[in-house]
Amino acid sequence: MGRSSDASVSSSYSAADNGDMLMLEAPPDALARPWTTASNAETIDALPYIDEDYGHPAVKDEVDRLVEDEMRRSSKKPSDFLKELPPVPNVKFQNNPMLAREYERVMAGRPPVPFDSSRYSIDMVPPHRRDDQNLWKQILQKNQRLLQYEVVRLENLDLMSKHGADVWTKHNRRLEGFLARLQKLASEQNEQIETVNRERKYHQQNTAYELNALSTQWRELCQKNIEIQAACVSIENELEELNREAAERGWKLETTMENGPSLH
Repeated sequence: MGRSSDASVSSSYSAADNGDMLMLEAPPDALARPWTTASNAETIDALPYIDEDYGHPAVKDEVDRLVEDEMRRSSKKPSDFLKELPPVPNVKFQNNPMLAREYERVMAGRPPVPFDSSRYSIDMVPPHRRDDQNLWKQILQKNQRLLQYEVVRLENLDLMSKHGADVWTKHNRRLEGFLARLQKLASEQNEQIETVNRERKYHQQNTAYELNALSTQWRELCQKNIEIQAACVSIENELEELNREAAERGWKLETTMENGPSLH
């Protein structure tokens, strides 16, 4: 991770000049969908194929600690993340009253209406109403409807016994063709993903030597800068000591950049 934070930035830009992109960047449509990424999101410059720090337990513990600290400091609640999503369309089912009633029932938490099977049962005229002609007509019409319904069921069963096997065979063939197309699309997508991963791994491994050299050079320069800074501090301390000693002896010590120090 140290190499990723210091040398990978410069190497990624140098790789970009050659047409090879090593960094993982946000998708182009992230700005069109602000809820998919944070406004202060940083570009991910990790190189997982050559960085070896990810498998170290200490690094994992540090990452977990940082995540926990960020979650602890965050003022957002889990329900607040849904507010960044676009609003859900208000569906009122104007063209379908049955769906509207069912939607209202579900939203109100009422139990579903039980299925009414009385319309499929054969009714008989009660003994105490055998003289009611209207009741006889109603029951007769209902039983005739049930008889016609059973006739249609028998016709459908006969048609299914003759042509059902062929219909299901054709339907299964269509499903198999649809499945084959989906499997082909999935295979193509997996091949593209594998190609991208292989190219990324190839570029990162080929650039690992340059990254290691840049990291080593960066550390050497940092060490040299520390040594130079320490030497400058030592010289400044020595000059302050000389100035203090000169002041104690009453000397007027002047220093010029061109002629060097002069003593009066």
